[in-house]
Amino acid sequence: MRKVAVVTTGFFDGVHLGHRHVIETVVSSARERGEEAIVVTFWPHPRTVLQQDARDFRLLTSLEEKKALLMAAGIDRVEVLPFTREFAAMRADGYLQMLRERFGATLVVMGYDNRIGSDRLTAWEICPSSTVASRPPKAQLSPSYTAEGGHGLSKEILVVGEVQSEGSISSTRIRKALAAGDIGLANAMLGYSYGLYGVVVAGNRKGRTIGFPTANMQLYEPLKLVPLNGVYAVETEVLGRTFAGMCNIGTRPTVGGTARTIETHILGFDEDIYGLPMRIRFVRRIRDERKFPSLDALREQLIADAAVCR
Repeated sequence: MRKVAVVTTGFFDGVHLGHRHVIETVVSSARERGEEAIVVTFWPHPRTVLQQDARDFRLLTSLEEKKALLMAAGIDRVEVLPFTREFAAMRADGYLQMLRERFGATLVVMGYDNRIGSDRLTAWEICPSSTVASRPPKAQLSPSYTAEGGHGLSKEILVVGEVQSEGSISSTRIRKALAAGDIGLANAMLGYSYGLYGVVVAGNRKGRTIGFPTANMQLYEPLKLVPLNGVYAVETEVLGRTFAGMCNIGTRPTVGGTARTIETHILGFDEDIYGLPMRIRFVRRIRDERKFPSLDALREQLIADAAVCR
């Protein structure tokens, strides 16, 4: 028997609290109907393919991070479609037809500002009688539009969300907060602590000479957004354990550095982890990165920073 599903579609960068309203409705609707809850997303990001500010664009989540967050929110299956220029040319009616035929969609859940297809149609343009709910699970079902609209979906479109305002949660607003070093605002909109994931690589070992060895991180996802330069209190996950830590993002001006690095001193930890994966989650920004007159002056500041992190 062919499976049927409640489906939502989009890039879902960050899987933030705004996305969660849609996801919760997909999951609850699927459970009520006895169907699968599916997210159909795509990779890479459209802006990198269509070259819309691609040079400066950065991601909140890697593909694997996004999948993990969606599954943790209750989604049964995450389907990833390759985003190409040919894919971008697909119109809304063809895209909805594909969701029905390929994934068994009987219901499509859309956010209030979602647009589908190269013609960039909203739910109201697809089905003018669609209405918006303030919060799930009180989302409104729009009437079937198969016969009238000809878009090929067998059931309904469900619209979740609210009228956009200056304080609305969005991936763009979260990126701006991180770029400004406002970790508190970014984490509040995400609903979790923003993190970076990568492999520990060799550095210049200057930190070890003043009693603060650091783990240099090379990101697995090169387009991942790195917050504003500065010193941060972080949670560090390595070797299956979690430690408090302090992370410096910047060029290390005191030791004559020029390249931007991500260095973390893990409190109460001194093991060889070169070549191993490590994840950091940002808790608080402590201060700006700055140049100190000597390594001794830097060491005194690091002692104070470590006390704040503890």
